[in-house]
Amino acid sequence: MSRERITQDVKKWLDQYHYYEPNDFEKIYDDWLIQNFDRMDHGIREKMFSKLDDWFFHTHAFLQGTSFQNDARARILTVGRAISGDIHNIEDMKHALTIDQLTYIAEQHKARGRLYSFTQGGLTGTGGWLLLGLDFPLMMVMNIRAVQLIGLTFGHEMNHPYEMMISLKVFHAATLPKRLQAEAWRELVKEIQDKEHPYIYGGDDRLTNEQWLEQPMKQAFKSLFIVMFRKKLVQGLPFISIAIGAYSNYHLTRKVTDFALRFYQYRHLQWTKGET
Repeated sequence: MSRERITQDVKKWLDQYHYYEPNDFEKIYDDWLIQNFDRMDHGIREKMFSKLDDWFFHTHAFLQGTSFQNDARARILTVGRAISGDIHNIEDMKHALTIDQLTYIAEQHKARGRLYSFTQGGLTGTGGWLLLGLDFPLMMVMNIRAVQLIGLTFGHEMNHPYEMMISLKVFHAATLPKRLQAEAWRELVKEIQDKEHPYIYGGDDRLTNEQWLEQPMKQAFKSLFIVMFRKKLVQGLPFISIAIGAYSNYHLTRKVTDFALRFYQYRHLQWTKGET
């Protein structure tokens, strides 16, 4: 029954994207963005997005080598072994545990990730220039890490090139505007269906494009609002700025972790049917 229930949960969650209709403002914004990028020199545009992609690749690799991430990986195995004694490595997680058990463990990482983002956003909301400057890269790092931990929970070893690219593409899709996520989901599903090698990634390794830039723009507007309200003090604290920072970061991480959980649930369901 749990398989059918989660299958229906994933389908219901996907419906919000499949039937989403962009409003007039979103259509105007898309047209404006395309027109402005068409005017930009092609070489400069390609170089900018290439640099962004490189930063994400290096961030992923850096996270894999940190003690913080290794400790989290060890905790995943410890929790898994408490449920099943057949778990010796990460890949055993998907063999030894049911999808309900895997989802339960992943939900714990979702909750922690949201708490970290909420706290970090609140600190950013205090309005310090250093924290404001670090806000966007920190949020990207924290959300990439959250996707990695959910992928690890479902038995996918993030050190493999293939899994690295899939996790980064999940992160990329999760941070796209809602109107673009149905197509991003279809591309992710096609990636796992067309897999030719268990470890080597053979598809398109580009991540960012002009459509993805809406997320950094939202972060910039958030920083602007924080600066605008940081002098509105209540008992000596800028509560409005703190609330803006905390809610914005929490909302982004909730969006990313929900997307990642549904993708890895879907992938696990397909794998158990022998399709991936």
